[in-house]
Amino acid sequence: MRIAVFGAGAIGGHVAFRLARGGAAVSAVARGAHGAAIAARGIRVVTPELDEVRPVACSADPADLGPQDAVIVTTKATALAEVARAIAPLLGPETAVAYVVNGVPWWYFHAEGGPHAETRLERLDPGGALWDGVGIGRAIGGVVYSACTVIEPGVVQVAQARSRVILGEPDGRISGRARALAAALEAGGMGAPVVSDIRTEVWEKLSGNMASGPLAILTGKGLSGMIGDAVLRQAGIAAMEECLRVAAAHGRPVALDVAARLDAWSRFAHKPSILQDLELGRPMEIDAQFTVPLALARMAGVATPVLDLLVALATARAESAGLYAG
Repeated sequence: MRIAVFGAGAIGGHVAFRLARGGAAVSAVARGAHGAAIAARGIRVVTPELDEVRPVACSADPADLGPQDAVIVTTKATALAEVARAIAPLLGPETAVAYVVNGVPWWYFHAEGGPHAETRLERLDPGGALWDGVGIGRAIGGVVYSACTVIEPGVVQVAQARSRVILGEPDGRISGRARALAAALEAGGMGAPVVSDIRTEVWEKLSGNMASGPLAILTGKGLSGMIGDAVLRQAGIAAMEECLRVAAAHGRPVALDVAARLDAWSRFAHKPSILQDLELGRPMEIDAQFTVPLALARMAGVATPVLDLLVALATARAESAGLYAG
């Protein structure tokens, strides 16, 4: 199975490594020093259980890689417009595209079946570049749990021993194409369940991001550092609970022990990716992780006073750093 990973940074590099480790014909789209290092030496991944290098064909130009059976997009949401412009050389008539990204996905209301079915989220997909240009029929949803950091070009450090990518079709089918991607990931040692309700998985992950992201931006601390403060811990709990109320209002109740989830964070010094972006001067995923979820809260009539404050402060910080234009 020919699989390209578009955006082989920290998460994408780990995904490409796992695909290569499992024997897939994997290639990667990556640029800069990191992409050059992958092309020259392969991807090295360091986890608590392994330290290995796997060769991966890599280019900054998708035209060098050719049509694929599937593409896994692991860029930040801020780069999806660029993906839409550049992805065509990777696409054959039946190529599926799995979007393994943070936050509310641009395809969220496609085949959703509720009162907002087929509503387009213009802020996340301006002009329908993904919906119409790449094709909504190609889209598979993805949620990733993998605390990754690029520690030097071509080298990805993963904080936990076990990572997973959850896959699901927007219409709820357990499709052959999703199963094939999952099998390729699992062969390389990455968990990859295929689920019938990917939106509930989106909300569960998002509830953590909406709590940890703003607090990380405002404090400059990793997970354990922020949750070690009793007041910040309570703010995190309140933020997660508000997000979960929004999910339930949209018909996606999430069974989650919020306090236990934050207690688990106390074991990880890992900095959320949005804080890494702030520190490295990269565009920040404010819209996908914060702005659009709050818009969905307003759509459902759910009050979110703690999130409103945290997001307003975090957004102001991103704007002042020149990493979010609103």
